[in-house]
Amino acid sequence: MRVLAKVFIALFPFTIVAQQPTSSEKIKQALQQKEVLITNSTVKNIPFKSIGPTVMSGRVVDIDVNPANTTEFYVGYASGGVWHTNNNGTTFTPILDNSPTQNVGDIAVDWKNGTIWVGTGENNSSRSSYAGIGILKSTDKGKTWTNVGLPDSHHIGRILINPKNPEEVIVGSIGHLYSSNKERGIFKTSDGGKTWIKTLFIDENTGVIDIQPVPNNFNILYAAAWERERKAWNFDGDGKNSAIYKSTDAGNTWTKISDNNGFPNGDGVGRIGLAVYNENTVYAFHDSQFRRKKEAKKDEDSNALTKEDFKTMSVAEFLDLKDKKLNTYLKMNGFQEKYRAENVKQMVRSGSVKPIDLAKYLEDANALLFDTPVVGAEVFKTSNGGKTWKKTHEGYLDDLYYSYGYYFGEVRVDPQDENGIYVLGVPILKSKDGGKTFTSISKENVHADHQALWVNPKKQGHLIDGNDGGLNISYDDGESWTKLNQPAVGQFYTVYADNQKNYKVYGGLQDNGVWVANHNAKIDKRWQQTGKNPYESLMGGDGMQVAVDDRNPNIVYTGYQFGNYYRIDRANGKQKYIQPKHKLGESPFRFNWQTPIHLSKHNQDILYLGGNKLHRSLNQGDDWETTSDDLTQGGKKGNVAYGTLTTISESPFQFGLIYVGSDDGLVHVTKNGGGSWEKISNSFPQNLWVSRVIASKHKKERVYVTLNGYRFDDFTPYVYMSDDYGKTWKNISNNIPTSAVNVIKEDPKKENILYLGTDNGLYVSFDKGATWEAFSNGLPNVAVHDLVIQPKAKHLVVGTHGRSLYKANIASLQEFNNKEAIFSIKDIKKRKSWGSSWSKWLEPNTPKITIPFYVNTNKEVELEVYSDKVLVNTIKTNVTKGFNEVVYDVSFSEKGRKNYLKKHKDTEIKKAKNDKYYLPKGKYKVTMGELNQTFEIK
Repeated sequence: MRVLAKVFIALFPFTIVAQQPTSSEKIKQALQQKEVLITNSTVKNIPFKSIGPTVMSGRVVDIDVNPANTTEFYVGYASGGVWHTNNNGTTFTPILDNSPTQNVGDIAVDWKNGTIWVGTGENNSSRSSYAGIGILKSTDKGKTWTNVGLPDSHHIGRILINPKNPEEVIVGSIGHLYSSNKERGIFKTSDGGKTWIKTLFIDENTGVIDIQPVPNNFNILYAAAWERERKAWNFDGDGKNSAIYKSTDAGNTWTKISDNNGFPNGDGVGRIGLAVYNENTVYAFHDSQFRRKKEAKKDEDSNALTKEDFKTMSVAEFLDLKDKKLNTYLKMNGFQEKYRAENVKQMVRSGSVKPIDLAKYLEDANALLFDTPVVGAEVFKTSNGGKTWKKTHEGYLDDLYYSYGYYFGEVRVDPQDENGIYVLGVPILKSKDGGKTFTSISKENVHADHQALWVNPKKQGHLIDGNDGGLNISYDDGESWTKLNQPAVGQFYTVYADNQKNYKVYGGLQDNGVWVANHNAKIDKRWQQTGKNPYESLMGGDGMQVAVDDRNPNIVYTGYQFGNYYRIDRANGKQKYIQPKHKLGESPFRFNWQTPIHLSKHNQDILYLGGNKLHRSLNQGDDWETTSDDLTQGGKKGNVAYGTLTTISESPFQFGLIYVGSDDGLVHVTKNGGGSWEKISNSFPQNLWVSRVIASKHKKERVYVTLNGYRFDDFTPYVYMSDDYGKTWKNISNNIPTSAVNVIKEDPKKENILYLGTDNGLYVSFDKGATWEAFSNGLPNVAVHDLVIQPKAKHLVVGTHGRSLYKANIASLQEFNNKEAIFSIKDIKKRKSWGSSWSKWLEPNTPKITIPFYVNTNKEVELEVYSDKVLVNTIKTNVTKGFNEVVYDVSFSEKGRKNYLKKHKDTEIKKAKNDKYYLPKGKYKVTMGELNQTFEIK
C-alpha cells in the first residue's frame, strides 16, 4: 500500500506512450461475456475450497450498523466483497458473491426496508485499489444485485440515503485512479437509481471523497473534493481543487466553503475527511502536503552528522571531518564494513565518490517512505457552518500519517459529545477536548492503518473499527478491543507451495506480512482453544514472494516491500538480511514494491533477485554479483520506485537461460547466465507492466508473457506465447473477458493446459491459449494475483487479492483426453469411527470419496459401485456437459448390502451408529456405462 509522497528519486526520464483507459461499455460487455463463458464452461463444476487464512484478514473500507440492533451490521472489504453479521461479528456471511465484482468503496443500508447500496471501486487510492463497475443495489438483502448506474465512476467515496426518502440517494465519486474522466463529483438520484443528476463537477481530475449529512437534517450536507493524479511512477494526492463544499438543499446545489477562511488553500491541499456534529459544528481532517518549515538544529544534536549534511558538504569540508565522527555516522546508518572513514575519504580524494553519495547511499524507496517533510495530518473545526475554520491543535500530529496520508482521511465525532473525536491513520487517536490533544487507542490486537469507524450514537464507548487487518470492536472507548476476523478476506500478492508430502502453502499479503500453514490445515476457531493458529507469521510489512529450498524446507527466502529480503532458517529461527547493495558512489538500485526473486532449480544455492538490474547469488544470498546492466527504460522522475524488474524465470532445461520483465514494458532474455542480453518485447504494446514471464517446462524454446495495463486504467488482457525464445510472439488472449492479467502458469504434466488469473477471475485453456474457460465453483469474481501448482498433490493453489487462498484438485484436468471418462479415484483408509462420534450430540464422522468424471452433454448419469461383480450401490444424478464430481460416502445401498452378503455369507457388516452400513476393506470398481475406474478401501 504505502507510497512515497513528494520525494523525488533522481531517475532518468523517458517518453511514455499514453495508454487508453478501457471504456465502461467495454467493461459491461466483458461482464456479460464472462456470464456466458461460465454458463458454457466445461470446468464450472470443478470445486474450489477456501483454505484461509482468516486470522490476519484484509482491508476494511466501510461499516454500516443497524441502529435498532447493533449486533447486526454489514462490512465492506476493499477487494473482498460485503459481509453480513447478525450475531455481533461471531460469524459473517458474504452477500456480494453473486455480483460481478468484489471491489467495494462504500456501502449504505436502508435498515427500514433492507435495501443495500454498494458503491463499487475502493475509495482509497493505493497501488492495489481496484476499480468498480458503478452502483449496485439489492432489495432482497443481497440475494440479487442490480447495477443502477455510474459505470465509469471506477471509485466511490461515499453513498448517503435520505432517511426520510429512501429513493433519494447521494453519491460521491472519486473517479478513475490512473486517468482523467468526467464521471466524478457528486451525483443524485430521486428515483432509486433509475436516473442520476450530476450536481457537482469540478474537473476531470477532481472527485469527491466524502459527503456527510447533518444529523436529522438531510438538507444540509458537507462534501470534500479531492484532486489527485496517480501514475505508475508518481502519485500527486493534492491540489488547489481539493476543498470543502456545502449544500443546503439536499445536494441539488453546492457552495465552496473553504476559501480564504482559515482552511488551507492551494496546491498542497490533500485528502479531506469530514465529521458533522450539528448544523454548525463540523470537523475536517486534512492531509496537508505543504512543506514543513525547516527547523534549526538543536544544540545537543549539532555534533551528530545527518545525511542532510552531506548534500551540501564540499570535498574540503568532508576531508576535514574527524574519523571518529564520520565512523559514527557510517556505523549508525548501516554502511557495509568496507566503508569506514579512512577508505571513504580516500575514495573522495580520488574523485570516485562525492560527499553527497553518503546521503544517496541511504535513500532507498522504503527509507524515504518515512522521511518526507510534509505537514501531514491536521484537524480543523468550524462552529459556524463553514464560514470560518480553525486548526484545533498546536504543532504537528506526527507519526499518524507519515507521508501517505492519502490512504486515510477518516474522522468521526461522538454524536453525544461535541468534543469527542476520533482520527484514523496508522494508529487511531481520540480526543476529548475537541482536537486540542490526542491519545492513541491502538492496542496489541488491533492492526495498523485504520480505514473505517462506527461510533454508537446511543452508547458512548461502543466502537467498531475497520483497518488493514480486519475488524475490531470495543465497548470501553478503545481501551480494549476484540478481533472479529472470521471472513477469509486476505489480500495476497503471492502464493507458494513447497515440495513436502504434506506440503505447506506460503503467501505474502498487503500490509499483513508473510504466512505459512499446512495446505490441509483446518480453518476454524479451534485455534483460540489451543492457542495456536494453523497459519504462522514469518515476516511483517507488506509480504512478498517466497522461495523454499527443495533440499531443506526449513530454508525460506522471503521479505517485504522494495526488495527487503531475508533468508530464514525455520529450524533455529535465524534470519539473515540478503538484499543486494550498490557500491558507494553508484546510483542506488531500484527495487519494485513487489521485488521478484527466483531460486534456481538447477542449483538450490543460486538465488536471483531483480532490481533495475538482475542480481545473482551463488551462496544463498550471502554474496551477490550483478549479471546485467539496467534492464528497464531507465526509471522516471517521481515519488514511486519505477523502472524496475517485476518478474524472473529461468528455464528448467538450461542453467542460465533466463527471462526478466520490467514495470515499464521491457522483456529481456539471456542464454548465457547474463553474459549478454536481448530485448524481446519490441512487438508488444509498449510501456505496460510485465506482470509475468514464464519459461516453459515442456519446450526449451517456449516462453509466456502477460502484460498489465491497470496503471493506465487499461484493462485489456495481454497474453503472449513464443516458441522461439521471444523472437516472434502469438497473442493468446482470445476470448478472455476484458480484465487486466496478473499471472499465467503452465500445467506441469500437460503442455496444452494453461491457467490464468486476472483482476476478475480465474481461467484455464486446454489448447495452449486458443480458447479459455472460466472457473467459478466456490470462487467469486475476485482479483487473482498468483497461482502455484503442487505437482505431487495435483493441486492448483490460488492467491487472491481479497479472498485469501483457494485450492482445487486438477488431476482430472490432467487426465482429460477430450472424451467421456471417469478419472482416478483416491483410495481411502477404513476407520472404526465411520458413522459415529465420541458424543451423541456431535455430528458423526462421515467418510467421503470424490468420483470425478467428464461427459459430453447435459444428462442424467448412473454411477454403479461394484465389489467384484456384486453391485453394492448406485448413484443417479443430473450433470452438465464437462467436468463433474460426485461425493460418495462409501456406504451400501440396502439392496447392495443384501447382494453382498449372499456372496460373502461369512462376512459380518455392522450397522454404524448413524444407521448406515459401510463397505469393508477391499477393492471396488465404479462404472458409468462402459467406462470404469477403481478405488481401494485400505
